[in-house]
Amino acid sequence: MISFRQSLAILSTLFSLLAVILPLAQINNEVISLWSDSGLGVFALVSILASVAIILNRLNGWIADLVLVILPHAGAWMLLARLDIADQHLTAGFWCLVVSAWLMAWILVDQLSAKKSNTPAAKRFYSIVVPVLFGVWLLLLWELVVRGLEIPTVLLPPPSMIGARFVASTDILWADFQQTFLKAVLIGYVLGCGSAFITAILIDRSPFLQRGLLPIGNLVSALPIIGVAPIMVMWFGFDWHSKAAVVIIMTFFPMLVNTVAGLSITSSIEKDMMKTYAASYWQSLIKLRLPSALPFIFNALKINSTLAMIGAIVAEFFGTPIVGMGFRISTEVGRMNVDMVWAEIAVAAIAGTAFYGIMVVIERACTFWHPSFRSSR
Repeated sequence: MISFRQSLAILSTLFSLLAVILPLAQINNEVISLWSDSGLGVFALVSILASVAIILNRLNGWIADLVLVILPHAGAWMLLARLDIADQHLTAGFWCLVVSAWLMAWILVDQLSAKKSNTPAAKRFYSIVVPVLFGVWLLLLWELVVRGLEIPTVLLPPPSMIGARFVASTDILWADFQQTFLKAVLIGYVLGCGSAFITAILIDRSPFLQRGLLPIGNLVSALPIIGVAPIMVMWFGFDWHSKAAVVIIMTFFPMLVNTVAGLSITSSIEKDMMKTYAASYWQSLIKLRLPSALPFIFNALKINSTLAMIGAIVAEFFGTPIVGMGFRISTEVGRMNVDMVWAEIAVAAIAGTAFYGIMVVIERACTFWHPSFRSSR
């Protein structure tokens, strides 16, 4: 039976063979084929040989990894170089080579994902390499498609253009990052999650509050951000304080619900055991119920790490000083500077991902005893 890796290799072989037959490009009525482009010709030939070897199970082990690392990336580099030639019209053969290189990279990612690592270092290495390769090829395909099909930069700029704008505007991006993330997001995140945690303790302590506050919290969570943000701007002004207030509203309810659910997960047997040791409410809370609730609490913290960024950026659309990610996005869209908009999106994505990653690291340090982490080792 043909495996998934062999199926990808068969498709890669077919597209490489099509690239040999079909023309790559046309420059001033002159047809450019693989026979007149030695670099891409060698790439197509080696791709066919490597794909056939994979189909016949003759390419395995570290040699296969080495070939699959070098081959598609070298091909992608040569395809990008072909885009720099002016006054040319790319034809079907070029796109067949693009698909062939992408399929070879897919085989590499699939092969690395299937590897069983015996050491934690190797497991950590593969857990980093696989998403990095996936991200690199996402950017490569983005660059090839946008530039190869000559898509207007107003609709979708290539990653190279976004990167150039990113490097040239680091001072503006840093000021926007400070205003949005370091002030509005972090302060609102801490106040929202902290107040929700304290409220959850009070609700757990008082059944009256549980019946009264939870429905109100559910009501607040259903409020649309585009309706709340202008009100917060009117109440707290145009600076970061109003954005932090929006973040507090967005992060409060997820933290409240998860903390209350985590505190109620303790079984009756465990509670009775604490009573037999004459433990008070606070002793039982700190030594038994809060540790059991940590997975729920960290789940809320991870969810809120992304919600806080979204809330702060959207809130800046409704009134802000002349600085901030949301302000920059709305302003530059009006000026048709889409590359600057994507640079701000990249900063927001990097900051949100890093914030989420920090929460994951803290979670692993605090809940290493949880079965979900022990079983993944």
